[in-house]
Amino acid sequence: MKKNQVKKVIWKTVLQQKWLSIGIVLAVIGAVVTALIPPLVLAKIVDTITAGKNVVFWSILLYFVMLALTGIMESAREGLLTVFGQKITHALRSSLMEKFGRLTSDNLTGLEPGTLVSRFVGDVDTVENLFTSGIISMFADACKIISILVVIWFENKGLMVVLLVILPFLLWFTRHVQKNMLAAQIENRKAVGRASGHVPETLHNIRTIHNLARETYMEKRYDTYIGESYAAMERTNFYDAVYSPVILILNAVVVAAVMLLSASGNRTVLTFFGMSAGTAVAVTNYISQIFTPVESLGMEIQTIQFAVAGIHRINEFFGLEEKKDGLQEVKELSVADKGVSESAKDAAAVNVVGKSGEDEVPFVEFQNVTFGYDEHVVLEHLNFKVMDTDQVTLLGRTGAGKSTILKLLLGLYEPDQGKVLIHGIPATAVKAGDRRTLFGYVEQTFHMVPGTVRDQITLFDGRISDRQVKAVAELTGLKEAIESLENGYDTYCTPGDFFPGTVAAVIHRQSCCGRAQDAASG
Repeated sequence: MKKNQVKKVIWKTVLQQKWLSIGIVLAVIGAVVTALIPPLVLAKIVDTITAGKNVVFWSILLYFVMLALTGIMESAREGLLTVFGQKITHALRSSLMEKFGRLTSDNLTGLEPGTLVSRFVGDVDTVENLFTSGIISMFADACKIISILVVIWFENKGLMVVLLVILPFLLWFTRHVQKNMLAAQIENRKAVGRASGHVPETLHNIRTIHNLARETYMEKRYDTYIGESYAAMERTNFYDAVYSPVILILNAVVVAAVMLLSASGNRTVLTFFGMSAGTAVAVTNYISQIFTPVESLGMEIQTIQFAVAGIHRINEFFGLEEKKDGLQEVKELSVADKGVSESAKDAAAVNVVGKSGEDEVPFVEFQNVTFGYDEHVVLEHLNFKVMDTDQVTLLGRTGAGKSTILKLLLGLYEPDQGKVLIHGIPATAVKAGDRRTLFGYVEQTFHMVPGTVRDQITLFDGRISDRQVKAVAELTGLKEAIESLENGYDTYCTPGDFFPGTVAAVIHRQSCCGRAQDAASG
């Protein structure tokens, strides 16, 4: 299910941002082409000087203009890629959030918070990097390497042969160093994570540690984690320190070899390596340019690998089971298999949550309900009815299933066996909007929302009118107390106003009950 959702989101973003996409393509092409021109212009200037001729001012101006234009095109490419990456990030996270809202309760409770956050943050960031410093950058660097090799072929065929021999080794060495650096960085993160988790674990179990005289053991464990982190960091620093000198030395060796061969008196050697002073300057410039994209290619391949793994994990999230629409779900139920009356179907079809027209239908009914979490059965063959206007209290020890009954009633879970009905309609088939109107919830402790007394009652629900707010206040006998406040219902509430028995807390609780009763009778 939705195995290629990430691809669809990316393609949709490309189509929506077509001018941005075109701009990126033009910027990449422009950056590659303009980077080739300055060394050629400089070669002409040097050849002119060595020939004893005067250099035309426009040649010098063209050289600096092309250098500036190269910088502008590179900046434009990076800027456009950053913007495009942000568009991809926004589209992906929006799609993930929409998917999150459609997940079944089983999938929601089965997801670890850390895993869920990593999908929205870490994995989406890797997809963004796929464009900002991955596949497009790799394409640009590959084009730059190929274009430089083509120019060198026409300028100095011998150097072209040398580079074709050296470049595979350079790419292998770059990847080898980067893989070892990455492995060391991962080991360091794991060690740091273990050390960070060791401290709260020690504090949490400090009494047990003291009672069992395990202080030395815990200290040695912490030292081990810190030592592993330092060792991993040393390996990272070693590879980082070795790589740059090797590249610089290799660059210098290639330039020196070409220069020596071009100065040789052997006609056969000069056929391949002979060149003018201007060409030598241009070739030296190109050699310096070609090492940078080769180094970048290694990182870009690594970025693409991370992004592919991130895309796989995101697609797994998109493939999780979704809850069905309430109306669709009722229509799919058969009378024989699910026992839903035609009147219940009719009620769902017109989005009615309430009385179905038959007074004998209970408001809430559990029919032979069995439910459990994994292997642990919480409810077994549970049967009860709640009629309109009944008030029911659930009593039981911890783990007896009180909260589970409420979750089944809210349609958050489906029973393993039996049916949970609200006026003959399966609880899972009640639409989300109808549930919010139908159910009221009052916590044991009051949680203030930032805002006024009115906001504590309405919870920022614009459908609740001032008349309803005042009716709730009057119902609870607190109308006069609120109106005696400096700004009445518009008085801003502070945390100090909320302690057990305060005006706002009582109103909030009563308003929840009042809204639930209104929905039940409506």
